[in-house]
Amino acid sequence: MYDSNRAAAIEFVRGAGFVILVMGIFFGFILTLGEFDPKPAEKFEVVDHYGTCAVVKYNPKNRAESVFFLDCREVR
Repeated sequence: MYDSNRAAAIEFVRGAGFVILVMGIFFGFILTLGEFDPKPAEKFEVVDHYGTCAVVKYNPKNRAESVFFLDCREVR
């Protein structure tokens, strides 16, 4: 029975190696072809003015929300 156990262990190692290789190639494609954006999107946009301040709209990446804030710094 020693030879059959050894053969089973060899087949298990070969199968595990094959699965690791296939998964490595799969994850390599995901990382390589993942998110490629040739033109980066503008996250900040001035949408209005309030007094001497600018109302700025911020769109975080991969989020379905917008954040508005006032930018009151003096431009030189």
